[in-house]
Amino acid sequence: MNETIKILTIQDISCFGQCSITVALPIVSAFGIETAILPSAVLSTHTAGFSDYTVRDLTEDLPAIRKHWEKEEIYFDAIYTGFIASMEQLDYIKEIIDSRLKSDGLVFVDPAMADHGEFYNGFDQEFADKMGELCKLGDFILPNTTEACYLLHKPWKEEFSKEEMLEMAEELSAFTKRHVILKGDTHKDSELGMIVLDKIENSCEIVYNDKIDYVSHGTGDVFVSAFVGSVMNGKSPESSAKIAGEFTKKAIEKTVGDENHKYGVKFEKVIPELYGLFDSF
Repeated sequence: MNETIKILTIQDISCFGQCSITVALPIVSAFGIETAILPSAVLSTHTAGFSDYTVRDLTEDLPAIRKHWEKEEIYFDAIYTGFIASMEQLDYIKEIIDSRLKSDGLVFVDPAMADHGEFYNGFDQEFADKMGELCKLGDFILPNTTEACYLLHKPWKEEFSKEEMLEMAEELSAFTKRHVILKGDTHKDSELGMIVLDKIENSCEIVYNDKIDYVSHGTGDVFVSAFVGSVMNGKSPESSAKIAGEFTKKAIEKTVGDENHKYGVKFEKVIPELYGLFDSF
């Protein structure tokens, strides 16, 4: 694995609860990648299953941080965005991508704004449309089916057929420079699929992992972080989706049965297995 890569991840810090930066930083770092962070907000906990959590929006800090990095001539090989706290931040992030990404750098956009047919608290269709503009700067976009439906102004439903998923991935290609990774293909009973589309090569493949009947906050962040780490170390998008899917599945397996751990998955226990997964696909 390459130890000279520098990545910036832009998303929130949930002080308690396994998601966003508290997931991305350790997982991407485990791939031997120097990982810088730019918090979009600081929350006392994440927003799923907790009440009365505190939120500090850091929108006003983003321009000053960018200017300091410009002064220090700090550049990144990739920028990976997750949970963004406001529409104004989306404009600031575009400026950061334009200013701080190397000329051959990659942009990964996880449009983290919705799941299970509903927007996260505080988001709406106007935000989704603005997120679509950020997605168009991405070399990779990684929505789940709910986020895809909002980007495309489509109705969401619990189950999509294989044909519907492939059609949705094709429509999403208008929102990316090259790759669509559409998460959440559930048309097989025992397997979960990710559609990997490359609009430059005009290729599309469905990558499958064993499905575990368990729902937990933060699994999308675990998947995307492992995907980013794999791609940046030279794996194909298809292999990276397989590695990320297996890593996420193993993290869920470590968590199932622990009634006191409903706030995330125990991905930390699977980090020692990353190298083995990386070499297997």
